[in-house]
Amino acid sequence: MSLKLEDIKGLGKKSEILKEAGIDSVEKLAKSKVEDLTELKGIGQAIAEKIIENAKSMLDEKPKDIIKEPITHDKEDKQDLAVSKEEKEKMEKELKDQEERKKKIEGKSVEQGDFVLLKITGRTQKGKVFRVSSEEDAKKAGIYDEQDAKNGHYTPEFVVVGKPGFLNEGLMQTLEQMKYFEKKSVRIPPVKAFGKRDPAKIERIGIAKFRKMNEGKMPELGHEFTKNTKQGAQRGIITNIIQGKVIIDYNHPLAGQNIDYNVEILDKIETFDKKIEYFMLNKGIPKENISQFNLNYNKNDKSLEIRIPQMFLFQNLTYLKFGLAMDLQTHMANEIGDVKYIEIYEKMPVPKATDDSVMEKIKEFNENKEKEEK
Repeated sequence: MSLKLEDIKGLGKKSEILKEAGIDSVEKLAKSKVEDLTELKGIGQAIAEKIIENAKSMLDEKPKDIIKEPITHDKEDKQDLAVSKEEKEKMEKELKDQEERKKKIEGKSVEQGDFVLLKITGRTQKGKVFRVSSEEDAKKAGIYDEQDAKNGHYTPEFVVVGKPGFLNEGLMQTLEQMKYFEKKSVRIPPVKAFGKRDPAKIERIGIAKFRKMNEGKMPELGHEFTKNTKQGAQRGIITNIIQGKVIIDYNHPLAGQNIDYNVEILDKIETFDKKIEYFMLNKGIPKENISQFNLNYNKNDKSLEIRIPQMFLFQNLTYLKFGLAMDLQTHMANEIGDVKYIEIYEKMPVPKATDDSVMEKIKEFNENKEKEEK
């Protein structure tokens, strides 16, 4: 018999709130943390503790399935089991090493220049979640998108402590005061988050002029508009169209707001290869493809060669390669000098002519010659 969320004692109408947050089964509720549930509307700590306990009790009462048929393995199955055993031992070793490393750095303060992984949840002052670092949090907030998940959006964030370009000023200052594996909730004021709203960044353009700047297209309310300036591309949102004027706001959408963040330090990245891997991830290279980029590092002159895989050779990687090289040379300056990209276009084999194909050519030639003579 399947267990329904609605059958849990003390839950009632709160089952709908849980489902909206992605907790749609008894099993998921039983595995939930009290602090996660208390973030949901209408659920306090006492209720959270009670419904989690009731979910666990319901699972304990569920009859376990019994496997009656004997399990047999042929030769291939045994080989698979051997491989699985090796993988299991490897995973256990990695987990053990990770635990030992965690013990060494746990409670230590982060330092300038450290490479860290963070879990971040960002909320506007009205409570709207706009930034998450896990699929679980995205589902709870109701902003989960399957395509975004495939593109690696809901993953821990890689940050070099104290360096620009990773976090806003207030969040970076918070991180600099934290210890490894610590969790912290903080409210960042506008001036250290996305800035104050600046009236000078609101532009009014006549519709005719706007269309010239927008490839002849009419303005649409709420659409993004990009204007090229001497300082670079400037992006804004069309907020109004009134009396023949298009109102464009170039302020950040979250400018002028206090921002609430939940921050957790998940790990410290210390090895050379792992650092490069995370810089590649930051540049949009899919995690499953990173191992195909072969690295060759020369300790003597600190040069790094990166061989581009065949599948990426015909893509435009100019900006990616330049950005990756700049990141590595900037943030790993003591270890990396020149960055070289190796692209090998393998010669396609020329198909050998067979006797049949040669005879067909001769026959075709003779037939054409006979036609000409006639």
